[in-house]
Amino acid sequence: MSDLRGTERITAVERDGLVLDVVDGGPVDGVPIVLLHGFPDRASAWRRVAPLLHAEGYRTLALDQRGYSPRARPPRRRDYRATELAADVLALVDAVAPAGRVHLVGHDWGAVPAWLLAGHRPDRVLSLTAVSVPHPQAFVTAMVRSTQLLRSWYMLAFQLPFLPERIMGVRSARATRQMVAFGMTEDDVAHFHREILDDGALPTALNWYRAMPLGDPRAMRARVTVPTTMVWSDQDTAVARWGPENAEKWVDAPFRFVELAGVSHWIPTQAPEALAEAILAQVRAS
Repeated sequence: MSDLRGTERITAVERDGLVLDVVDGGPVDGVPIVLLHGFPDRASAWRRVAPLLHAEGYRTLALDQRGYSPRARPPRRRDYRATELAADVLALVDAVAPAGRVHLVGHDWGAVPAWLLAGHRPDRVLSLTAVSVPHPQAFVTAMVRSTQLLRSWYMLAFQLPFLPERIMGVRSARATRQMVAFGMTEDDVAHFHREILDDGALPTALNWYRAMPLGDPRAMRARVTVPTTMVWSDQDTAVARWGPENAEKWVDAPFRFVELAGVSHWIPTQAPEALAEAILAQVRAS
């Protein structure tokens, strides 16, 4: 259980020669909540959520995931398969709770390894809060049951070599307007420029998408048996409602669907209070 957790600050976790940075905050003896960012973010995506969790006595560990963390950027596509991403998260769980469990929170791409770890290793997970992106199988089904396929056009575009880097790597007023039109604030864009473009993380961050054809479909179908909250926002241009609303079909445990009105895809930075409230409701009930 969660009382079997470590009490030392963790600044990084190593796995298979890769070193992934960790932002460890809040009471060191608090129940741990692991926070997983999406694309194109870093651990700083949780900068407005984490303090709200700390104020309630919880410890947060925001992982700078592979492809993003400077010492964890392998060049090969296959190194970014979802099972590898989930194994990275398990390494962090092992570090913070060597014989216990943690609460998992994942936004966007970060929700994918969270869903997988909750499905395959429920013995290490107290609860799951998935933000924006539903269970992988619900997402696949949504492709034929909703407008999800149209919204996911960029996933196919990201399979192209070099071109996505050239388009996204342009720092211009026009490029900024396009990102704002996709829902990002100017502050979100500034973080993208500084932490992704300037730090050279864009090519390896895109490998999360480029590794999708190499994944194991069976691993993605694991059912989740831990209490789960699914948070989705009605102004999300990337994820249609059907997948999140029907994620419950893949959860054999208490499930709660939370819809945020008037919020874009970038929930952690644009609706931190509402997201923290949903997370706290889940962890307190688990």
